Amino acid sequence: MEQNETKGSHQNLSPTSAGEQTEDATESKWKKFWRKLRQKFKRIFVSIAVPMLIILFVAVYFLGNIVIVLFPGEAGVFWSLFLGGTRTNHVYSEGIQFILPWDKMYVYNVRIQEISSELEVLTKTGLQVHVYFSVRYAPEYRLVAVLHQKVGPDYPTKVIIPEIESVIRETIGTMTADQVYNEGREVLANALDEAIEQIARRYIKVDDILIRKLELPPKVAEAIRTRIQESHLVKAQEHIAERRRIDARGYRDYNETITKSLSDKAILKWHGIQAIKAFAESENSKVFVIGVGENGVPIILNPETAGKSEE
Repeated sequence: MEQNETKGSHQNLSPTSAGEQTEDATESKWKKFWRKLRQKFKRIFVSIAVPMLIILFVAVYFLGNIVIVLFPGEAGVFWSLFLGGTRTNHVYSEGIQFILPWDKMYVYNVRIQEISSELEVLTKTGLQVHVYFSVRYAPEYRLVAVLHQKVGPDYPTKVIIPEIESVIRETIGTMTADQVYNEGREVLANALDEAIEQIARRYIKVDDILIRKLELPPKVAEAIRTRIQESHLVKAQEHIAERRRIDARGYRDYNETITKSLSDKAILKWHGIQAIKAFAESENSKVFVIGVGENGVPIILNPETAGKSEE
């Protein structure tokens, strides 16, 4: 009886219940498949993630050594670790350059630059002079790699400044304080041409060397200025005296000529005429000519003085 009931119950299962069981079984299989797939991806990701992170870190760390950007006014000098060091036969121009991480690109500014300096030097008599100067320069573009190999990036302080200081010391060491004050700039400008030639031999172009200031001790400078002023005053006085001597010689020659050509009466008459002419040309004078005197000289009457005489 029980077996029959059991069989009957199995036989009485509806088609709907059987379909649901089939779908549940299929869904269960897909869940197991996706679960296994996710677990597999996790294992793969974990095994790959660490190396990828390491590679990414190394790439970021070496990016600055791999990709080199040369901006306007810059030139690159390439140095290879395994291929002979500095490449002296080629200079890298502006733009993006790619190199291996163990190599190196040195970037140089090839525009005209300016550097200033100052130094203390001694004159021939041991007087201290403070010199301020500046230099406009630029490296030879085609020889930047040679400059890098022979001198290095700090070539301004290794070559330019020492050469100029050497010439300045040597030149001012042969001069007195007065010479430094009066003609120091001109003398130094001529002497520094030698320094420019020496610097050019080191693959550097010097556009100009400017002597900004030559500073003597204040008391010495003041004494020199005073002497110069006094000298100018003496020359001015000498010029005035010379002009007066010339005028005196002119008057003397003039009077001698008049004396030789005229009698005494004629001379007096001539001087009277000259006086009348001078009074007539004066805007404020009031002069009346009322005749001639004994020697033929006109009599000059000033109304103001005449009134006072009568009183």
